[in-house]
Amino acid sequence: MVFKISLLPDSYRVAYPDSYSQIKEKIASRWSTLKTPLEKIALAIVAGFVFSGLQVPVGWLLGPMLAGIGYAVIKGSRQPLSPTFKLVGQIIVGLVTASRFSPETLLIAKSYFIPLILCVVTTGCLSMFNGYLLSRWAGIDRATGFLGFIPGAASSIVAMSEEMGADAIAVALIQYIRVLLVVLILPATATILFPVNIDPQTPVTVGITHNLPTLPIVINLLIIAGCGGLGIWLGKLLRFPSAGFLGPFVVGLIVFWLLPYQIEIPRFLFSVGLLLLGISIGVQFDWTVARTLLKAVLIEVGLVIVLSLICLGIGYEFHVVTGVDTVTAILGFTPGGIEAMIATVMQLGGDTGLVLAMQLTRMLGIILIAPWLVSFLAKRAKNSDKVTQ
Repeated sequence: MVFKISLLPDSYRVAYPDSYSQIKEKIASRWSTLKTPLEKIALAIVAGFVFSGLQVPVGWLLGPMLAGIGYAVIKGSRQPLSPTFKLVGQIIVGLVTASRFSPETLLIAKSYFIPLILCVVTTGCLSMFNGYLLSRWAGIDRATGFLGFIPGAASSIVAMSEEMGADAIAVALIQYIRVLLVVLILPATATILFPVNIDPQTPVTVGITHNLPTLPIVINLLIIAGCGGLGIWLGKLLRFPSAGFLGPFVVGLIVFWLLPYQIEIPRFLFSVGLLLLGISIGVQFDWTVARTLLKAVLIEVGLVIVLSLICLGIGYEFHVVTGVDTVTAILGFTPGGIEAMIATVMQLGGDTGLVLAMQLTRMLGIILIAPWLVSFLAKRAKNSDKVTQ
């Protein structure tokens, strides 16, 4: 038997060592692929705990976002995560929003229709005017300036910017800084001006508070997962402007309203959604591009601060005219990311449904009107420049 084994070809005798080395190489390759995302997530978790412990509004969003910015700055370039992370965050926030939305809110929004439309049009026009000033003072083209300052649906605006003759990188940078500044300024300002008591011992669920029977946690989570998956499919099928958020929201809204059970979304899951959104946004920070557009960035910072203060005043006037609580009125007109504003209003205790209605009214109107409006304004600006030359 020994003699037969010794006569085996060398290729057979080294088969096992080769297989072992291949397995080691695969494990090492897989670990190198996972190491960087795990580092970012771990950093985001630490930042989330720190900001949440300090009672910072929307700490699980802001902490990871700032941690992601720091990580990208240290690395010297953008460090994007897989789009799956942000998508999961959008799904969770969309479903939590659906669980907090009440049918009565639609009647409230209807009764405030005229002042709501006036305020939305006003904030939209102010944002476009800021885009014009940015292009004028910073020396960037008009299309880039207009698209960079359009409030809401940042990812959709960036996606369509190249086809409209704008600088997609500059639009992404301007949109990102606008959202970042608004998320940093408005929640903190609203908390200072209109303080609320955020109780850390709140119930561990975020759900519709009706007297309905509950389901076992496993079935509950399966329903949530099913709503998320079906929502993504529906959002892409119907081409929603923010499929990751609006798709799960619509499906969750239908399911949560029709099921004769109370669907509970664990609070830690909401924190996970905020964390994934925050870190996904933060690591997109590109310091190299920021330095090349330094003048535009500095001008934008000033314009965004002024715009935020004006929108705060508009929101307060809406509160005075309609009687809607101040936090809801202010965050409803904030020119920032819809997910961030929904997360903020949930933590500050406003009317989630009404803020969503106000933000969606503006966002959907902008998605429908912006491409034609920006093209018209950009062409008109070019023609006027040619005439002056």
